[in-house]
Amino acid sequence: MSQPFQWPAIARLIGVARRCAPGLAILAAIAIPGRGGADGPTAASGFDVSGMDRSVAPGTDFFRYANGAWERRTAIPADRSSIGTIGQLDDLSRTRVHAILDELARDRASRAGTAYRAFRDQDRIDRLGMASANAWLARLRAARSPDDYWAAAARAGRRGVDLPLAFAVEPDDRDPGHYALTVSQGVLGMPDRDYYTSDIPAMRQARAAYRDYLIRMLKVAGVAGPDSTADAVFRLETAIAASQWSAADSRDAARTYNPVAVSSLDAGRSRYRVAALVRALGYRTARIIVRQPDAVARTLRLIDAAPVATMRAMLIVRTLHRYAEVLPAEPRGADFAFYGHVIDGVDTPEPRWRRAIAFVLDAVPDEVSKLYVARHFAPATRTAAEAMVGNLVAAFNRRIDALDWMTPETKVRAHRKLAAFHAQIGYPDRWHVYAGLTMRDGDAFGNAMRAAEFRHDWEAAKIGRAIYRWEWSATPMTVDAFANYPKVAITFPAAILQPPFFDPAVDPAVNYGGIGASIAHEMTHQFDDQGAKYDEQGRLASWWSAADRTAFAKRTAVLAAQFDKYEPLPALHVNGALTLGENIADLGGLTIAYNAYRASLGGREAPVIAGLTGDQRFFLGWAQIWRLKYRDADLRRRLLTNPHAPAAQRVWTARNLEAWVRAFGVSAADPLYLAPVDRAAIW
Repeated sequence: MSQPFQWPAIARLIGVARRCAPGLAILAAIAIPGRGGADGPTAASGFDVSGMDRSVAPGTDFFRYANGAWERRTAIPADRSSIGTIGQLDDLSRTRVHAILDELARDRASRAGTAYRAFRDQDRIDRLGMASANAWLARLRAARSPDDYWAAAARAGRRGVDLPLAFAVEPDDRDPGHYALTVSQGVLGMPDRDYYTSDIPAMRQARAAYRDYLIRMLKVAGVAGPDSTADAVFRLETAIAASQWSAADSRDAARTYNPVAVSSLDAGRSRYRVAALVRALGYRTARIIVRQPDAVARTLRLIDAAPVATMRAMLIVRTLHRYAEVLPAEPRGADFAFYGHVIDGVDTPEPRWRRAIAFVLDAVPDEVSKLYVARHFAPATRTAAEAMVGNLVAAFNRRIDALDWMTPETKVRAHRKLAAFHAQIGYPDRWHVYAGLTMRDGDAFGNAMRAAEFRHDWEAAKIGRAIYRWEWSATPMTVDAFANYPKVAITFPAAILQPPFFDPAVDPAVNYGGIGASIAHEMTHQFDDQGAKYDEQGRLASWWSAADRTAFAKRTAVLAAQFDKYEPLPALHVNGALTLGENIADLGGLTIAYNAYRASLGGREAPVIAGLTGDQRFFLGWAQIWRLKYRDADLRRRLLTNPHAPAAQRVWTARNLEAWVRAFGVSAADPLYLAPVDRAAIW
């Protein structure tokens, strides 16, 4: 149950898999970084030197030293909110999927091909106008009573529309072998509560743009009095935002486990009954786990007092947002103008074919996944990755033995948890099937609606059942990785295990600094500030002594304070508490991967290549997987909502390791230098 180690905006703070996803990417170019020598490409290295800026000393800014030239010469495309080396792998993955879908599109019997054809036919979507959605919108507009609204909300929720409360089916943290229903504070119309409450100019501008967006969408839906209705929706969302927990508080595994009877959520209210909504959503359970109890209770009080007209309007706007891509130009354009341009800073939408790929992979992913794996993932790559995992597990065991802050009894349990750890590499051992899901030509809206209902019903049917351990939260085409606390597992999809990110034939230093540190990052999540609350069976249970917890908290506080000082944008600092889990994993991943790399040398020193030692190549391999450049709007959103620090600050994590200080001759006069007493040392 961890948080996304993310790159793309698709990851969510609280996902069904409670996942952790890295935005790791090694470089697309293949060359050896050198100092004072020729910088020619060398296939044996798998490392790009052309992006380095040697005019910057490593101890001044290690990110710019490794990536400064790349950053200067790289422009963010008009249809992207950021650009980075992982994006190059994602582009390759999409190109391969594009070819698969173009092939499937010629097969009239293929669900994936039919969904792809219908979504790409934007001319037909525009010609149909709002005809596809009008019947649904008419039913929404007709809701006059709380019961009417609740019935409409249940129908919309089954079709993937965000409701005032967020329901999910997840492994039960106290019984990780079975699924349970959870409820969290709902998704807001804007990304985070600070967008509603902060007084900085960018947030005031976002609020004005959001009001305009609400008005445009209400006009599209034919809602009377769109201006005043938009104001009412905005006031209600602002009140809900003020009642919500921060993203940092919502990370706490212990505080967010509160099982109650579903009926208890209706105490003191009479209009919008949660028990009725749960039943209408198809969830067959009398028990629910509440993630943020007081925020959920305040939200329920607010919506219980809200006029039906306001609740109805909010649901209509969210319905149009959920289905904007399969609606005509006006709602589609309004949605991009706000979420794409204002929130993410993107100038133009992605090409339709790229959005079509995203739609198909959301609707029927495994129909494409099977073909992708067969064509683009070699069994030898899976074997090599599994071997590296074994080396990293051995290194982690050694690190546990060497700890001076963990008690002997807890070390025994830590070793036991590491022994229970499972790595899912490349692709799942079983595929989903989609019997009963119909895709029709010329019906992109209907296809989207039916796919959402199919997925919702699949999830709802899990409640009370044994965990589907074969099921992944991502496709093999995903350039990402995840840690799952209840399963005591990590997942590395096929698309991230390829050159130039991972190549067993290249310099081991670069592989260990790149994919090795990312694998160890995910392993370390099982022992971070939240993962450590889960035992070797994946159960939320206390297995550390009070002394262990105190010692761990002291060390992690150093890391949180370190990141609190970073200011990537004027007046916006990194949130050390929100990013703590990922920062612990970065630091642990680097430490463990470095230990494994040194052990792999068998007591020998690595060769010096183009003037660089093996240790230097290891840390440069780490630095250069973080080539990432953001638009300011995107970076602002990430700083407020994302549990990962920005790329440059993640690179700077290396300043805590004495090996980095020695490798680059960093001195006390350098800005990134930390005295030994000020360094964070955990694993």
